Amino acid sequence: MTKSILLVGVGGQGTILASKILTNGLMEAGYDVKMSEIHGMSQRGGSVSSQVRYGDKVMSPVIEKGNADIIVSFEKMEALRNLDYLKADGILVINDEEIPSMSVITGDEVYPPDVLEEISAHARAQVVKATALARELGNEKAANMILLGTIIKSMGLEHIDWDAILKANMKPHLVELNCKALRVGMEAVS
Repeated sequence: MTKSILLVGVGGQGTILASKILTNGLMEAGYDVKMSEIHGMSQRGGSVSSQVRYGDKVMSPVIEKGNADIIVSFEKMEALRNLDYLKADGILVINDEEIPSMSVITGDEVYPPDVLEEISAHARAQVVKATALARELGNEKAANMILLGTIIKSMGLEHIDWDAILKANMKPHLVELNCKALRVGMEAVS
């Protein structure tokens, strides 16, 4: 059975790095994995999304609307924008972070004040204060690993040696912080 995970965020949040770590861990565990990423205007604060599909045999990296088992949104508005990808019984994890898009910054759009309420009218969402938790760890950029931890827990992937995956894919001075962040993320979801 193929599982589909959609990671969405804004450029600079580490969405792609989190999906690459996830993909490496899943491959290490013996799954067939396909990953697709869309950078958009990622260097200018634009939308970034990454689709990861894994199972015994995966034919395509593309997640069709209504087929994501889990969506992890690194920013609130991105969750709302991608809500139609979530399965009816899917899991939605949202970082309680607000990053105004370019259209909001230029004044063409207004960031809706009730994003979380609008999302919860359509899906059951678990809100995680990943950026705040990462700040407590000493580096807000570790929010991506906290959110990756939520995926690991939600998808029952704790059996994979994530510390080894992080060691193999990160600069040595970042490993300890990111291993802690991963564990914080696993504890942040029920």
